[in-house]
Amino acid sequence: MNKPETVEITAAALTALPSINALSNQRIADLLAARQACRLSVTTLAGGTTLIDAGIDVPGGLEAGRQIAEICMGGLGSVSLRAASAGERWCWYVDVHSNHPVLACLASQYAGWQLACGEGEQAFNALGSGPGRALGSKEALFDELAYRDRADKTSLVLEVGKVPPSALIEEIAAACQVEPAGLTLILTPTLSLAGSVQIVARVLETALHKAHELGFPLDQIVDGMGSAPLCPPAGDFLTGMSRANDAILFAGQVQLFVAADDVACEHLAARLPSSTSPDYGRPFAEVFKAVDYDFYRVDPMLFSPAKVTVSSLNTGHSFHAGRLDIDLLDHSFSQTFS
Repeated sequence: MNKPETVEITAAALTALPSINALSNQRIADLLAARQACRLSVTTLAGGTTLIDAGIDVPGGLEAGRQIAEICMGGLGSVSLRAASAGERWCWYVDVHSNHPVLACLASQYAGWQLACGEGEQAFNALGSGPGRALGSKEALFDELAYRDRADKTSLVLEVGKVPPSALIEEIAAACQVEPAGLTLILTPTLSLAGSVQIVARVLETALHKAHELGFPLDQIVDGMGSAPLCPPAGDFLTGMSRANDAILFAGQVQLFVAADDVACEHLAARLPSSTSPDYGRPFAEVFKAVDYDFYRVDPMLFSPAKVTVSSLNTGHSFHAGRLDIDLLDHSFSQTFS
């Protein structure tokens, strides 16, 4: 029998990939062309920055969220909406795939850029997602990925319900080394339909982020896909945030294709599911309340899919862990937590 061929993907190879900004800028152009069909509002600010409202003063919608999720992934991911099989209580799913999952999820989609401006009641705080992170964010993660991008046009997605102050917009453009006119900001409130889709579309990203937190070599993760149910709309922020997260925690499914041996793949699979966290077992809103709404007191290992499969490209064997908990999902999707 021939020895299995080892697939080697190195961090250095990531730098040879096309610019995630160049790829996502084409997706931005497509979104702008579809602004009316997607029920978006597009404004050019005084400095030239383009502001896309996907749910604050306009309805936005599911298709807007789908396209925005692909922008979040730096143009290196596909996002689709799918009808579930007959008889399932929550009948629509968000499906995600990337054949460059490390770059798409961690260098772009992950909400890792902490943005803040002002104090007190005038304070504005947000986490930035999208290809602009690879230009302007100072996250140490980019040193680990050995990846940085260069572009004269870029975009960020902010999960907020109000427009960022002009001073912060200028800071973002300066950090990205682009003119304000080269910056596009996309606003997706948590309670909007677009916001729900783009949050649930992070199902694959949560697996990549947890693998990184567990110390698994990222250059061994070659391909990946994920799926999670689309959460129903909510009437308040806490309930909306809980439902979007619980879609992944209780019913998200991910498969990773990994260039590693069986021992490493089995070990990764066993540690990835959300149920391995001591905070698992209640809707996220209840967990959040229990720590006095201090996000940093929530176990970071909680944020991951419910069920995972890790497939070894070296041996052809797959390892499964975790389970779907539809009862917990029903409880989350049916309750109000405010």
